[in-house]
Amino acid sequence: MLHDFITVNRSILIDRCRAMVASRSKPKLPCPELVHGIPIFLDQIIDTLAIAQRFDAVRGCHDTQSSPNSNIGALAKLHGGDLLEQGFTLEQVIRDYGDVCQAVTSLAVETGAPILVDEFRTFNRCLDDAIAGAVTEYSQRKGTGSIQDGLQVMKPVPQRADDLNHLETALTQSQLALVNTKAALSAAQREAHTAQVRALHDSLTGLPNRELFDDRLSQAIALADRHDWTLAVMFLDLDQFKCINDAHGHTAGDAVLKIIAERLLQYVRDEDTVCRNGGDEFLYLLMNPRGKENVEHIAYSVLRTIAQPIAVGDFQFSIKPSIGVAFYPGHGSSGEQLITNADSAMYRAKKSPRSVVFF
Repeated sequence: MLHDFITVNRSILIDRCRAMVASRSKPKLPCPELVHGIPIFLDQIIDTLAIAQRFDAVRGCHDTQSSPNSNIGALAKLHGGDLLEQGFTLEQVIRDYGDVCQAVTSLAVETGAPILVDEFRTFNRCLDDAIAGAVTEYSQRKGTGSIQDGLQVMKPVPQRADDLNHLETALTQSQLALVNTKAALSAAQREAHTAQVRALHDSLTGLPNRELFDDRLSQAIALADRHDWTLAVMFLDLDQFKCINDAHGHTAGDAVLKIIAERLLQYVRDEDTVCRNGGDEFLYLLMNPRGKENVEHIAYSVLRTIAQPIAVGDFQFSIKPSIGVAFYPGHGSSGEQLITNADSAMYRAKKSPRSVVFF
């Protein structure tokens, strides 16, 4: 939760914002030693996000636009006016919200915090509305202009030209910070997705790895219990594969494994899963295969496809798999039992002329 993330890291975020203020040389801001309103801003944002969090818990959604009387946006707008009442300048309000925005985003990205997209949208909306509220309040007090599209620099007045130029710069920088927040969040999500894919897939073949297979098998067993389905787990081992590595090197062996993985994928339905178990072993989960005959047909089709010659460079290899099959619930009540029993059947298949053995 973004609310909890900001609460826990409040002191770190203040320190980061203090460093931003200290490093900023132009334009010179009044009272930089006070770090402006950042501690107050953070507390207000925490309060606002808490309201959003409570509302989401009640409604079971993240649609901030549908909150009663737009409480989230209204509270954020009041914050801007409150800060002006406490003596902060409009320029400080705008700049400090931009600093908070950058600090929260960078820390979330660095720590890999599991924050939802909708939470960042609420956060950005808080910032937008608070700045808009401060600008509106300032405009009403000074009578210097109007607001358009929620965020608009006041119409310039000759006697306050320098001040308004500073405000225009501050508004531009603040909006840029919000844009950067969204861009950084998108980049972080892409990196997190890529890292997750890498963690759950075999780096050589791109197939799911054993960890992902175990998770899907566990889910499949739960579905099978609920819908009275059967499951089948096939354990495949490539006979004499070690000879390829020994005679032609691991590069040739890796090329063979990639081609076999591609051939296995030809038979996978959307609901099924094929994984590389490690080395020259593969696992194949079939969801509700509707009978032993169907599984046997698929197993022999896979066997014939894998056994077709594989060209690697100037060589052709012929690999025959041994396949063991176990059924749920007849051959095991857990994923571990099914895989163990399918493995046992596979070793029997190595000694059998049929090459496909059921547990």
